[in-house]
Amino acid sequence: MHVEPLTATIGAEIDGVDLASPLSDDEIAEIRAALLAWKVVFFRNQHGLDRAAHIAFGRRFGDLEVHPLTPADQEEPEIFVLPSEGKLRAPDVWHSDVTWRPEPSMGSILRIVESPPLGGDTLWADMGAAYDLLDDDTKERIDGLVALHDYVRVFGRHLPAEKQEKLREKYPTVEHPVVRTHPETGRKTIYVNRAFTCGIKGMDDAAAQPVLGRLELTATVPDVQCRFRWQPGSVAFWDNRATQHCVSNDFLPSRRVMERVTVVGDRPY
Repeated sequence: MHVEPLTATIGAEIDGVDLASPLSDDEIAEIRAALLAWKVVFFRNQHGLDRAAHIAFGRRFGDLEVHPLTPADQEEPEIFVLPSEGKLRAPDVWHSDVTWRPEPSMGSILRIVESPPLGGDTLWADMGAAYDLLDDDTKERIDGLVALHDYVRVFGRHLPAEKQEKLREKYPTVEHPVVRTHPETGRKTIYVNRAFTCGIKGMDDAAAQPVLGRLELTATVPDVQCRFRWQPGSVAFWDNRATQHCVSNDFLPSRRVMERVTVVGDRPY
């Protein structure tokens, strides 16, 4: 197995491993170490990785989530299809997956199923490096703040108000620290995102939105980013606790179909 970094802070390609084959504990430990070091790791030429092998690989890192949008009759509920049946496209805003859960995911493993001829790259941002770029006054100001994360903000935004409220009964707004401590590396990371974060606890919108806006923009700084061009057989595995990501929708109207499994995480602190 060989790990080749893509940038100085985030992203690495791993070769010499077949994800469709049973991997040893040592190999899994090496992949996990690379993930912690580089926040997102990429694998090429994984053409043998089908749904069953995808799920099996994900389970080597923990239990797998079932996304609420997964059809109830889908044979493999752990697989989340992006876009679902080719009709939805990924949000083109920087975000971390499922921060609307009380215990957001540890990581996501995404494989390309149908790739467009050009475009459709994914970008990732190192939110620990983004935190490090903040000035000391800003770090002191946001220390201890708690942000609000809302499922309905993305997945119910087109619904009428009464249906949104019913959704919030099922998926209540959750609270997470604005600055999260990574549970394995101990590194501080910015943990608010434009997709799901809707406010700051104890602040009115007039005060909260400028703070959130500034922090959310840190993901857009090229110094903390890497960019991945998808090819048939490509797989990406990223640490949701340390990163945000964004899809380039420059491939439309071509189709781009991905399948994801998501590893259960823990409560941020």
